Amino acid sequence: MEGECNCNFFQRSKPYIAMISLQFGYAGMNIITKVSLNRGMSHYVLVVYRNAFAAAIIAPFALLLERKIRPKMTFMMFLQIFVLGLLGPLIDQNFYYAGLKLTSPTFSCAISNMLPAMTFVIAVLCRMEKVNLKKIGSQAKVLGTIVTMGGAILMTLYKGQIVNLIWSNQISGTYDKEWLKGSILLIFATLAWASFFILQAITMRKYTAPLSLIALVCFMGTLQSMALTFVMEHKTSVWAIGFDMNLLAAAYAGIVSSSIAYYVHGQVMEKKGPVFVTAFSPLMMIIVAIMGSFILAEKFYIGGIVGALVIVAGLYFVLWGKYKEYKENEIEESIIIEAVKGINGNNQMMIIVINDIEMQKNGEKIISAAPVFSFPMLTREAPKS
Repeated sequence: MEGECNCNFFQRSKPYIAMISLQFGYAGMNIITKVSLNRGMSHYVLVVYRNAFAAAIIAPFALLLERKIRPKMTFMMFLQIFVLGLLGPLIDQNFYYAGLKLTSPTFSCAISNMLPAMTFVIAVLCRMEKVNLKKIGSQAKVLGTIVTMGGAILMTLYKGQIVNLIWSNQISGTYDKEWLKGSILLIFATLAWASFFILQAITMRKYTAPLSLIALVCFMGTLQSMALTFVMEHKTSVWAIGFDMNLLAAAYAGIVSSSIAYYVHGQVMEKKGPVFVTAFSPLMMIIVAIMGSFILAEKFYIGGIVGALVIVAGLYFVLWGKYKEYKENEIEESIIIEAVKGINGNNQMMIIVINDIEMQKNGEKIISAAPVFSFPMLTREAPKS
């Protein structure tokens, strides 16, 4: 019994462990990328190399592990993958890197905490989330979205005095340059990222091979970013890359922040939904703030700190509202739905879901029942004597 409880606890904890681990990976990407951009690497080229690395890493696994389950490519599916490439690799990453270069890693991470609120708004527009203002859960999500937006505006428009740290005595050279422009770029990047999550969730309903989907999105993003780079960068020297920080930034971002992150996001999203996936970004901000103050001598401003706290408060209003609605739905389902299990003659477990609600129509009693689903049941044969 104890071993079964431990196993169930681990299974329930896996999505949380995966998302927390990803935040450490994202934090490292922000610091390494900032150093590379400060040394003069073009963010357009960085996006190309990042997605090329990601596609090269994930494609062999997709070809090997999903060769039998990969759905046929249709025009509509190709169009969705094309748009995913535009939203994620092209728009989100280019805007984010451009904003990161003009601001700071901690500020960029703080703005990224708007992601759950933006995801919620887009999910509502796509009818993936329901809003009932009579329920406290929906009220919390709406309030959290408003608070989050207010925090982002505060961070963008007000900086205030510098908060000096004992170990950080120098101001980063690009921290104060074109602050407003960088903030706007980061907000648009976050909006594109939220849209990417929503479309990814929709696409995965029909394209049930997640590794192949990631590989195709990264490959498509590589081609799109390459075309954009040829338009924006006219010097061939920008493509030069050696065994240095630029290579590390591209490889790290491609392997960790694209291939692994996209796959983990897809798996967790399938179980917990797109809002849950975006819930752990405040942890990344804390990690980046600590690393940035040591490595980059990053300075913190009163406006940035207050704005970040407001964003995090709004974020958790959204998450609390989501949790409240989840619990309410769970209680309703436990009352309405009853699972009846049995074993058929072919060693299969039959799960029959019966809806307990009785409807009256023309004086007749109608009982609604869900279809019967059968799943293979593993049985251990008795040893032969």
